[in-house]
Amino acid sequence: MALIFQSEEMCLVQLFFQSESGYCCISELGELGLVQFKDLNPGTTAFQRKFIKEVRRCEEMERILWFLEKEITKAGIPMADASVLGEAPCARELLELESVIEKVDKDLKEINSSHEALKRNLTELLEMKYLLQMIQDFFEETPIDLPDRLTFSSHSLTPSSLSSLCRFVAGVIKQERFPAFERVLWRVCRGNFFLRHSEIQARFEDPVATILKKEVFIIFLQGEQFKGKIGKICEGFGLTASHSKALNHCFICDHVILVFFSPKVLNQTNEHRHNVLTSAAVNIQNWKTKVKKMKAIYHTLNLCSIDITQKLVIAEIWCPVSDLSEIHSALIKGSEKSGSSLHPVLHRIESQQTPPTFNRTTSFTSSFQTIIDSYGVGDYQEINPAPFTIITFPFLFAVMFGDCGHGLIMTLFATWMILQEGHFKRLKNEVCALSDTLFSGRYILLLMGLFSVYTGLIYNDCFSKSLSIFASAWNVRAMFQPTGPWTNHTVHSSVTLQLDPVSPGVFSGSPYPFGIDPIWNLSSNKLTFLNSYKMKMSVIFGVVHMLFGIMLSLGNYMEPRNILLQFVPEVTFMLALFGYLVFLIIFKWCAVPSSASRRAPSILLHFINMMMFSYPESSDSFLYGSQVGCIVQIFLVVTALLMVPWMLLVKPLIILKEQKKEQRSTKELVSWQKKRNSESIQHLEGDTVFLQVNMGDVFVHQAIHTIEYCLGCVSNTASYLRLWALSLAHAELSEVLWKMVPHVALSARAYLGSLMLTVIFAIFAILTVTILLIMEGLSAFLHALRLHCKFAGVPVTLFAEFSPEMSQ
Repeated sequence: MALIFQSEEMCLVQLFFQSESGYCCISELGELGLVQFKDLNPGTTAFQRKFIKEVRRCEEMERILWFLEKEITKAGIPMADASVLGEAPCARELLELESVIEKVDKDLKEINSSHEALKRNLTELLEMKYLLQMIQDFFEETPIDLPDRLTFSSHSLTPSSLSSLCRFVAGVIKQERFPAFERVLWRVCRGNFFLRHSEIQARFEDPVATILKKEVFIIFLQGEQFKGKIGKICEGFGLTASHSKALNHCFICDHVILVFFSPKVLNQTNEHRHNVLTSAAVNIQNWKTKVKKMKAIYHTLNLCSIDITQKLVIAEIWCPVSDLSEIHSALIKGSEKSGSSLHPVLHRIESQQTPPTFNRTTSFTSSFQTIIDSYGVGDYQEINPAPFTIITFPFLFAVMFGDCGHGLIMTLFATWMILQEGHFKRLKNEVCALSDTLFSGRYILLLMGLFSVYTGLIYNDCFSKSLSIFASAWNVRAMFQPTGPWTNHTVHSSVTLQLDPVSPGVFSGSPYPFGIDPIWNLSSNKLTFLNSYKMKMSVIFGVVHMLFGIMLSLGNYMEPRNILLQFVPEVTFMLALFGYLVFLIIFKWCAVPSSASRRAPSILLHFINMMMFSYPESSDSFLYGSQVGCIVQIFLVVTALLMVPWMLLVKPLIILKEQKKEQRSTKELVSWQKKRNSESIQHLEGDTVFLQVNMGDVFVHQAIHTIEYCLGCVSNTASYLRLWALSLAHAELSEVLWKMVPHVALSARAYLGSLMLTVIFAIFAILTVTILLIMEGLSAFLHALRLHCKFAGVPVTLFAEFSPEMSQ
């Protein structure tokens, strides 16, 4: 159980295994996932390492697989499941896997190239078809003799130059470029031409997958002087010119036949491409995992050291002490798999380096550990706050998200994700990152929903409506008694009626059995009551949470001196001020009766007067009798103020005193050794320099810590008021949504009221999920995350405490 609340004990182990078994041994260690390799070649660049070629080949295969996956996704082909993949492949499979992947890549590139060429040819043929059809239609409308020479211009034909003058020029151009083309023709030819154009009804695909509109045109010219000018204009607009000696029916028939047969060839190419991608989709996830594992193994091998004979591999790993036997078994298994005759050797070595932090997790605790690690990983053997966060994080979220209806929906959704855990794992590589993150936090979501149901029952809030489970503590009929303050005239003439708890029989005097009395949901001053209640509740939770964090930090103080000089003043400062504030809140709730509620003093003003040493003369302004002399409160404020110089000065002064004492003892030892050995003198002087601590850094560090703690106690206590603010915001937003949507439909008396209610309820459900569950849930989640980053809160600010080793 101690390992749950503290990072595990680690040790440094040296491994010796043969070169031929290195790949399999590291593969087994990687599948185990319990070791961290040290780099034994820190001065060697990545290009000089032994297995850099294998790493490059794996990276090239990753690039090819990324391209294949992109093409498969674009084609809409589902990829096979990758959740049941086994161990990493053996080293000899690298060549086989590389050849298979490269063959698929080569085939796909050839198919893509052929596909693009066919699409270009089809586009050219279609353009020629519409061009010839336009020419034919034009000459049928205006019968004239066919010219001896005919020039066709198109952006997709084979480039050539105008070799001789033609009586007319025909071509195809993009529709958006035609106006500019016409203006240039007009300026160059000065109007000495006749232009006829028509839009092509078919749409053409651009290489960037955009739909283009095109037009065909015929230009009739006069004379030979425009020969070169027309050629340059066509080249400038991306149109190439070609000429033909005759226009006959065979030419048209050949192109029409090709136009009819090209779509068939294109469809066959698409079908072949689909088959190649489908066969690749079956294995691509398997290939990706294999390549990643092989790349990781070769990266790890580059961290190891190889002796001169190239037969022995030496590695150093950090691993948990409790898993040494399991690691040794994995190495033996890897050695046997590679066929090596010698088993690997493990040798545990001592090291002065700080071991890495390792916190063992399960599927339930991993998400909470991720939240803690997002702030920063703690030092070795420090207290791990993740187990405590399992309770505090969803609870603080639920305080802000308190609604049993919304919490129940969240709980059901999280339960469904947990039940579908296997299905989600199979789809892990196919869903987006947001869905993957949501699935990883399914247990957090479940606890947040359960706690929200609980706090919603405490708030008596279910979709902005209250639940009257028990009888109310307020009796409205008692106000109509003969001695009561209400009469029929009062009821009919007043807009609002106020219940007086002083009147006999109106208020029972006992609290509601569970949660908040439902009568407050009908009152006009509900917001005032809930403001006071939730604000004080937030202060109590904040102070308790921060004190709990300080208590956790006690486990990180290894020396009694650190406990006395740092932990004790921190707790004293917090309790003397904010612990007393919590006491006043709880005491006022318990001691002040409803009949004296009008005369009850304000705790906020009372706390401000306490800090300012300003006390009223009237005894009615105090909560209890011992407050009249103000001795207790003055003592608490003075005690808290004395803790500041205690944290600021005492510890650095003690460190300074110990350092001077150490220096004096070292000097005495040096003077005693002067007559004996000069080498010993040099050694002692070197040790003296090593033991010296920069006292300026110590004082500055302690000053920063003290100021941050004292100011943080004030600001963080105020920051916990977000529990009150977001809780009220969620409740009010839920109430507004209810009054604006379903309440309107329920109040309708039209004949189509049932149909209207169905439509409006659907709208209400969508708004509830999107606004109240998703947006408000994310807001409360982020604020709960922020509260766990507070100083002395449960998470990682504990890890930034002043290191005890600085005083040594």
